[in-house]
Formats: sequence, structure tokens, C-alpha cells
Amino acid sequence: MEINLLSIIVPVYKAEKTIKKDLEIIYKTLKNTPYKFEIIAVIDGTIDKSFSEAKKFKKDEIQILKYKTNKGKGQAVRYGMSKAKGDVIMFIDAGNEINPQGIIMLLEHMKWYDADIIVGSKSHPASKVNYPLSRRIFSKGYYYFVKLLFGLRLRDTQTGLKAYKKPVLEKVLDKLVVKRFAFDIEILAVAHMLGYKKIYDAPVQVNMNFSKTTIAGLFTNNGIWNFVKDTLAIWYRMKILGYYNDGRKRVKNFDKELQMEVNTGDMTNKKQIIIDGINKIFHSISKQKG
Repeated sequence: MEINLLSIIVPVYKAEKTIKKDLEIIYKTLKNTPYKFEIIAVIDGTIDKSFSEAKKFKKDEIQILKYKTNKGKGQAVRYGMSKAKGDVIMFIDAGNEINPQGIIMLLEHMKWYDADIIVGSKSHPASKVNYPLSRRIFSKGYYYFVKLLFGLRLRDTQTGLKAYKKPVLEKVLDKLVVKRFAFDIEILAVAHMLGYKKIYDAPVQVNMNFSKTTIAGLFTNNGIWNFVKDTLAIWYRMKILGYYNDGRKRVKNFDKELQMEVNTGDMTNKKQIIIDGINKIFHSISKQKG
């Protein structure tokens, strides 16, 4: 497998204190590889100085994109992916909690297996992880949950480092809905459903500081519920509605900030009374819990 250009997406939210250093470390890591690369940092809402801080690190290989409204990590990653030109497109979380050397590890695994997708995994036997026990328990439970719903056998789906072949994303991105919590699962589940079965995990080195990281909010009671809710919504769209199937007429809205169309989660050709009724019940429950 030949990689002519590697694209790295860095979603950025409230990272004004770290983003310049984050980009420097990622850049230096990639400069020590044989790969030609581009780094695309996406500022997910101009609510602090992340954009101006990121712009201080000027390199030809780096693009800094921004939009005003916070739309969620999933939307930021997908927006960056829509601009990427690489044969392999990756994303890595900002904050330097995931060692960027993991990028190289994922690429080696992708070439070795000629994989469609490689997922960084905290649960890989070779991973080095500083991660609280309560989070490990949640991750293990979520693994069985995802395996039951979608048949995915990945030991960890939530680590913020993943690599995709561009043709996979070209088939998957236009079908996606989730913008915030379970977008990782949506990409993996839809790719798997479409026949991309060569999905493997790779070791990572993670030093997670939950007192500072923005991901800590995911592990509040409300955050966990939103995670579960988004995951169940993906299952519902996939298994009940057939929303992700080819040929479906998915309803889109044009996002003026992004200058691109985004899916609403609705379809124009779902006529079954039962499905419409379940939709109303599901949306009603979601509003009450949210």
C-alpha cells in the first residue's frame, strides 16, 4: 500500500493554551517520517483564542480552518475530512494526551493489513495508558454494547486517533448524522455495514488528565446518557429505518458557516406509519432526557 499524501485532521475546542504546542509536536513527528503530509486544524467555534494561537505556528503543510458556532467534535472532524486531499485521512485529538507517535503506529498497521480503517485502542495489549479505572469500566461496557448492536469487535472505539482510506470516507461521510458524541461509532458502523470489514486496532500511548481535558464532560451522567442516546439512534437509523442504505433520499440542510450540506437524520421516502410513530416517541424521550 502506497501513501502519496497523508492528511491529519485536528479538531480544536477551547484549546488556546495548548494548540500551538500541539501542532508543533504533530508537525515535528511527521517531519521525521517519509510521508508527504498536510495538517488541517479545525477550530470548532470561535469562543476563545484557539484560532489566533494556532495561526502562530506557520508552516506550508498546516491549514487552520474556523467557523463561529460550536458544532461538536464529529462535525469538526468531518468538515476537516471534506477538505483533506490525502490517500489516508486521520484525525487526532488536540491536547497532546495521545502521543502523536501513535500516528506512525497506525500507518504501519494500515500498510501491514492493507486495512480500510485502523483504530487507536487503549485496550490493545501493547498500549501504554494512564486512564482512571472508572473510565476503563465504562469503555469495557461500551465495547459489549457496540458489539451487540453493530457486530463490531473492536476493543476500544473512543480513542481520538483513527486512520481511514480515502475511498472509505468517500462512501461513508455523505450518510452521517451524528455531530457530537458517538460520531466515531457512526463512521465505523456505517463503513462495516457497507462492506468494509478490514477494520483493526493498534496500540497507543495515552496520558489522560481528566481535570483539564474537555472530554471529561462526556463522563458525567448527562454525558453518558448522550453517548448512549446517540448510539441507539445510529442503531435505529441503520436497523429500523435503513437510513444509511444506498438510494435513500436523505434530507439535508445547507450550513452557511460551513458552506456545505449536512444531514438532518430525516428521509423523504419513509412512509410507514409504524416507523413515523416510533420516530415521534424516540424524539420525545430524547428531549426529556437531554
